[in-house]
Amino acid sequence: MTIADTAPAVAGLPAPIPLSFNQQFLSLWDQGDDAGPFGPRYHLAHGWRLRGEIDVDALRRALTALAARHETLRTVLVAQPAGPRVPTVFPPSTPHLEVRDLPGVDPHRREQAVEELLIEIESGVVSSQEPPLIRAVLARFDDTDSVLAILVHHTATDGWSMRVTMRDLAALYARERGLTDAGLPDTPAYREFAAWQQENSAGPVIDDAKGYWRDQLAHAGIYTEPTDRPRSAGLGQETSVYRFAIGKDLIGPALELGRATRSSPFMVLLSAFYVLAHRRIGATDLAVPTFTPGRGEDLEHTVGSFFNFMPMRTDIAGCATFRELVGRTRASCLDAYSYDIPSLFIFGEAPELMAPAMADDRATVVFQAFPFPFLMEGELVGDVEYTEVRQRLLGQPVGSDVPDGMLWTLNVDPAGEVLGSVQFKRALFDEATAAAMVAGYVEALRDTVLDPDAPLRLDAAKA
Repeated sequence: MTIADTAPAVAGLPAPIPLSFNQQFLSLWDQGDDAGPFGPRYHLAHGWRLRGEIDVDALRRALTALAARHETLRTVLVAQPAGPRVPTVFPPSTPHLEVRDLPGVDPHRREQAVEELLIEIESGVVSSQEPPLIRAVLARFDDTDSVLAILVHHTATDGWSMRVTMRDLAALYARERGLTDAGLPDTPAYREFAAWQQENSAGPVIDDAKGYWRDQLAHAGIYTEPTDRPRSAGLGQETSVYRFAIGKDLIGPALELGRATRSSPFMVLLSAFYVLAHRRIGATDLAVPTFTPGRGEDLEHTVGSFFNFMPMRTDIAGCATFRELVGRTRASCLDAYSYDIPSLFIFGEAPELMAPAMADDRATVVFQAFPFPFLMEGELVGDVEYTEVRQRLLGQPVGSDVPDGMLWTLNVDPAGEVLGSVQFKRALFDEATAAAMVAGYVEALRDTVLDPDAPLRLDAAKA
């Protein structure tokens, strides 16, 4: 399957483009075009440090070619008076590129300046209704040192796709400069994935998976935290960000425990989060929501919103050691991964799962942890060297939206530490609450990974 350089609008297609199940999942939180997942703050912002002189005209042409290659960047989910939104693909156009010159910034201050720039951009907006759903800022410290920030609406992308976007843009820029052939692989269009989902939404495999989730989530309630203010106070929709780092002294032993138990970094870090959750709310039967990539190997080069919401349920009662707890987490994760189906199907089999999140004074906490995918670290493409900006530790009062509650994201850096963020609805939570939870999580890691065979302490005072 290949992607056409242009795509007709829905009216010109032989059949309407279907919504993917992920897009249907987002529609559960649809609050119109000004708020929720179709609002202008529901986006992702990433940055890359560029070493080499940048041809701005060539960069604009490369951005245009990028929007032509990935039609999700120009697909609008159009609201209807009645019924679901309709995906409408627009012809390619040139994304907005803002160019800034930042002369006089001391080289020793540039890392901080990059962070401040990304905070400013992430605090901004990008429309989900005006294609293309991507914009960029090129900030130049001097002729050979700059940063390129990309902001994409989340209905068109996910964390994996943001890295695909930059890799493709680097290759297309080099081609526009006449230095290399882009050599980009053919990849299915997102609409083909959505159509495949619809065609395979029933049958024995889906029935087996539904049965697994029906049994796995029986009598389960999603993990929630008490809020600092009730939802009914109606204090706004803004999302703030608290950022932190966890050093090699804890992450090194955590990764070593993962290797010893054949567990992924996520499984070990989630196990420590279970300990934190127990200490805070007292429960041992925990259904902590997370996200899976939602795509197979054939879609690793496709840009789109693929992530799949998955409740990861583990009963940690009776675990004598943290090593035993990791073993239970590993088993529950492997089972869940083998039955990875769209979130809407999971909710259909567990209609009471989200009941705790409906309370006026509680909100869901989502946890995700993974290595940086498609990491560009001093990678030379054409005549420019690209390095992803990873060291972001400054918090911000307004950032990319989350639908509700809190979203924890832990990125395992190749340098051996974790770079984390907690995005939280500030109408519901104070920053101090997020900071206290992070401090509690670090304490849980310290109590467990340094000596995973010591007696497990699960009875610390609850918040």
